Amino acid sequence: MSHAPYGDAEQGTLGTTSTQITLIHDLTSEQRPVGIDVFPLASKTAARLPKPKKFKASNYVLFIIWFNVYRRFFTVVFTLNVVGLGFAIAGLWPYAKEHPGALVLGNLNFAVLMRNELFGRILYSSVNTCFAKWTPLWFRLGCTSTLQHLGGIHSSCAFSGVAWFVLMLVNQYNAKHLYNDSILAFGVITVILLFITLLVGLPWVRNTHHNTFERNHRFFGWSALISTWVYTLLSTLYDVSDRRWDHTFVYVIHQQTFWYNMGMTVFIVLPWLCTRKVRVDVELPSPKVAVLRLERGMQQGLLARISRTAIMEYHAFGIISEGIHAKYHYLICGVQGDFTKSLVDDPPRMIWTRELKFAGVSNTSTLYKRGIRICTGTGLGSALSTCIQSPDWYLIWIGSDQEKTFGPTVNGLIHRHIGPERCLLWDSKKQGGRPDTMKILKEVYDYWQAEVVFITSNYAGNAEIQHGCKTLGIPAFGTLWDF
Repeated sequence: MSHAPYGDAEQGTLGTTSTQITLIHDLTSEQRPVGIDVFPLASKTAARLPKPKKFKASNYVLFIIWFNVYRRFFTVVFTLNVVGLGFAIAGLWPYAKEHPGALVLGNLNFAVLMRNELFGRILYSSVNTCFAKWTPLWFRLGCTSTLQHLGGIHSSCAFSGVAWFVLMLVNQYNAKHLYNDSILAFGVITVILLFITLLVGLPWVRNTHHNTFERNHRFFGWSALISTWVYTLLSTLYDVSDRRWDHTFVYVIHQQTFWYNMGMTVFIVLPWLCTRKVRVDVELPSPKVAVLRLERGMQQGLLARISRTAIMEYHAFGIISEGIHAKYHYLICGVQGDFTKSLVDDPPRMIWTRELKFAGVSNTSTLYKRGIRICTGTGLGSALSTCIQSPDWYLIWIGSDQEKTFGPTVNGLIHRHIGPERCLLWDSKKQGGRPDTMKILKEVYDYWQAEVVFITSNYAGNAEIQHGCKTLGIPAFGTLWDF
């Protein structure tokens, strides 16, 4: 299988020499598992390996992977809302006519809730506690897939909420003689703000212009929340029957829309109450990677959001930790943009972070009896904790000049906590090229008797491994870019 070209952090620091750590798992030893090919240790003058054969997936596999649970959630939720809109327009749904604001804010509440860190942690914890290991594999795979793709509900409810808002506003303009101009004006302002929030949250903007997404999605979203509050209060205080502002505050707090707004506000504000400025130590093993050390141990499968400012763009990184009782946790930050470059050029002593960390797909590793964590380059940051904290997980790490690029801290964590029987490091510089990734993965999968594979790689590498796993019937979960 042809693996995608490595990014800067994955290429390593070329032209340097370092101690050979290519394979912790020396399969040439007498402990070599049956059925796994030997990957001999490379010398400094290793011959260049032939280019791995490209793995080609069928159109069926490509479609199944593309139409993932994220898109299925989006399709189902948005379709149900479209049907509801149709009934409302046709006058066949009295509730939609009497309480249009509740349908708007109900959808927006679910959209915000799906991205709330506390709600996510509660969901992951509940599933991991109740269903770990004893339930059928298909059920546990379904739990992981559902939790990983909650973004499909987030985006579909956001689009649906805006659609309901547009319908409500159109109906108000059709009877504009009943409404005060301020209500109609704030309705238009709110729809515009929500629409801009949707646009800057599209996957293309989020993935190719991340700073633009972070700044605008957040600030237009906050502006939309404030505008929604103003619109809701104006609409509720105004009595269309006599066209007077004679509804009392007691009347307001008895309306559904008031409490929907209150709930949405709590969901948005709560994570920000956990934001703190904390001490950070930065290790620079190479010009392409910064390893951040922060206080406090963490459970496996969590990600941290960090920023140089309290409210500007936040960037997410996988957390490496030896456990909840450890003194420190670590973040591997590969130089890919302005923010990560600044960590190398101007290492901070203090950094802003949310103390309430959010759960990633690796957090569901406790559901499985045995699994494989395969990653490339800086993807190790999201993978290593799972393998450190559980002896039932096997680590495959593919990169170049790993010891020199990632330094003694990261490599020391691997050596101290992961035995040679469950770790394979492929250093493409020392091995003379990239491996046949699917060949390695399939052999380790059979040897380890794994139930699932978690993948962290760049976009092309992630896609190729997922295609290969789906074709071979190996349950696998990769990195998301469509949330």
